[in-house]
Amino acid sequence: MQIITYEVDGDIKSTVQKPIYNESGEQIYFVQRIYDNGLKKLLDGYFDHRYFLKYAIHNNSGQTVFEVKKIFRRGKVWFEGKDLLSDEKYIINYENWRIGVPELFISSKDFKMKIDKEMEDWSNFIVNETVVARWVAVYNEEKDQFNMTFELSDEAPIQNVAFYIAIAQATLFIGV
Repeated sequence: MQIITYEVDGDIKSTVQKPIYNESGEQIYFVQRIYDNGLKKLLDGYFDHRYFLKYAIHNNSGQTVFEVKKIFRRGKVWFEGKDLLSDEKYIINYENWRIGVPELFISSKDFKMKIDKEMEDWSNFIVNETVVARWVAVYNEEKDQFNMTFELSDEAPIQNVAFYIAIAQATLFIGV
């Protein structure tokens, strides 16, 4: 099992890169909220900083390896995740919301993964009723930051830490 830790600012307007560490304390990635341009950043201020930003995971060389952005089309809202190294795309959205029990899923052409999102406890990534990864965000009021812990099991169908962290950040901070 891999254990990953990092801290992110509680201020949703922050676009500062934050380092991500593995269980040995080595920096493996950066996480960052980004905007494509200044106009999107300005417009996002009118919408609680939750619509026009992206979450990007950068490797230590600064190359973006995974990003998640919110998509709006024809009255529907969802996230799109993209692995920029493999060009694989993922859709993150709620299903069954019309029957009153919305469930958050990640879908690709190869699999479907459920996210049980919890605000005060561990949130789980589930495949075939098995927890394959989980994360928790603990808010530190004094520092106005979240201390994040992420665990990835060896049974997970995707072993790319960037995939999970980008999706976790997007669902935690801007929801679907």
